Amino acid sequence: MAGGTQDDGDDMISGINVTPLVDITLVLLIIFMVTATYIVKETVEVELPRAAHGGETLDKTLNVVVTKDNGVYLDGVKVDEKTLEARAGEAKNSGSDVQAMIAADKATSHGEVMHIVDVLKGAGVGKFAFQIEKVP
Repeated sequence: MAGGTQDDGDDMISGINVTPLVDITLVLLIIFMVTATYIVKETVEVELPRAAHGGETLDKTLNVVVTKDNGVYLDGVKVDEKTLEARAGEAKNSGSDVQAMIAADKATSHGEVMHIVDVLKGAGVGKFAFQIEKVP
C-alpha cells in the first residue's frame, strides 16, 4: 500500500459537502448580474423642482425628460420633436389612456416645457403630469 488507508465504509460521514452550495450560489449570482442590466433603466440626471404634494400616474405613461440644454428624452432615449410626436401618436392610437410624465430641469425655460406640452397635445395626449421632488 502506498501510504493510503483502507476504509471499510462503516464510519459515518461527518463533514458537510459545500461544493454544491457554492455551485448554486455562483449560478444565482451570474443570473442576477445578467438580469440586472435589463431591470435598470437608463436615466438622465435633471434637478427637479420641489413641491409638497404630488399625484398618481396612469398605467400607460410616456416619460419625457427635458434637460437644461433643451435636450428631449423619451423613455431614456434622446429624440427630436418629430419622433416625440410620432411615438406619442402611436401610444394614443393603441387605444389606452395615455399620460405624459414630464420631468424638466429647474434651469429649463418655461417656454421650452410648454412647447413640449404643445407637441404632445398635437399628438393627442390630453393628460399631463410634472415630475417633482417632494419637500421633506
